[in-house]
Amino acid sequence: MNNTPELDLASPATPRTMFHGVLNYEQQKKRAKELLKTFKNQNQTARTKLKRFHPQFEKRPIDSSNITLSDCQLCVARENGFSSWLKLKAHCDQLKIKQNQINSGHIPELDNKDTLHIRCGSDIKHSLKVAGFIGEFHEFNDPFCQGPIPKGSKLDFLKTRTEFISTAYGIPLKEITANQKIAYEKLEKLWDYERVILWFEHDSYDQLILAFLLDHFSSLVSRPKLEIICIDSVPGVPDFVGLGQLAPEMLIWLWENQRAPITDEQLTLGESIWGALKQETPHDLERIIETGTPELPLMANALKRHLKELPSDKNGLGLTQELTLGILADKGPLKGKELFATLMREYEPLPYLGDLMYWYELSQLKKSKTALINDEAADTPLPWPERLISITQAGQELLSGKLNYKDFIPDARWVGGIKINPDITQKT
Repeated sequence: MNNTPELDLASPATPRTMFHGVLNYEQQKKRAKELLKTFKNQNQTARTKLKRFHPQFEKRPIDSSNITLSDCQLCVARENGFSSWLKLKAHCDQLKIKQNQINSGHIPELDNKDTLHIRCGSDIKHSLKVAGFIGEFHEFNDPFCQGPIPKGSKLDFLKTRTEFISTAYGIPLKEITANQKIAYEKLEKLWDYERVILWFEHDSYDQLILAFLLDHFSSLVSRPKLEIICIDSVPGVPDFVGLGQLAPEMLIWLWENQRAPITDEQLTLGESIWGALKQETPHDLERIIETGTPELPLMANALKRHLKELPSDKNGLGLTQELTLGILADKGPLKGKELFATLMREYEPLPYLGDLMYWYELSQLKKSKTALINDEAADTPLPWPERLISITQAGQELLSGKLNYKDFIPDARWVGGIKINPDITQKT
């Protein structure tokens, strides 16, 4: 079934680090001086870095006698995502001003109380407040990247989603029902606000929720001013994963430099994507992916990653399942929290899973008709993060392609509107 185009990304070359984004100018100066020093000492890593990041040396030999501190400063600037050292310095100076304003409490007006900030989690709620934003914050976090996205009435849709979240994540149905009621009903009261701002990043968790919201906005007869901050990178942050890792002053920087109006074309595309996500085959999504989604440039890769959860032709595993078993095969038994961290930092090409979402994936591997992983829970009631997890012989044979997961699926599995049944080969 999984015949989608190859991802335009790969697992990271080195483990990801979580940097808050606030570059220190003095520290960058020291880095440039150290690069010059190590280059003069014939360090191969320094030579490689100069060839990679200095435009003069990308396609011609380096003349060692002419390398200056300015060359190394340019290299450091380009490594950080700036075209020149002066632009890096200006960025650092700008962030320092914002940092001083936050520390002193003299923050210029950013938004107002008639502004609604919508985010698919609570990770930036406190940082927005610290940064000086005074508008209301709304968390809409229905994880459409997991579980069914059914067609039908709104009532049936919410019932299906609520039951899935409760069962998959082990949260009482009453609690999920109350949370979903708040999340969805708020979207029906946007006339209370002058402006709505969406804060999103590039992974499938965020982008599928973004498609839903754009579809919802497109159906409104009247709506407030709609704006969006949607990013996959931040200058000075080599391993950007999500907005939640950024310091408050970086959120101000995004507000001033990355905020844009939501266009009619984006609303129309969001409507098309949301409709395609509910289909019983991937064909409509694949056609959308082929366009490159220029109106929403980060959407195409997220949709590709979403479809990678369909059964692979090799062994019937979705990508998260295959990566998980591959880690255990490579590294041996790991605690759940170590396994999750390794997946996010070293293997996953486009991190999107939260911890509860990942424990659900592990539970499916454990409850397969023949277990693909073992854990300590049989003897001690440990939570998933503390369980020591290992791969079984059946898991090893699945990885090698000797077996197929379609013969082990314990229950029906969903990738959006696509249902994957136990013991039935899916065809596209």
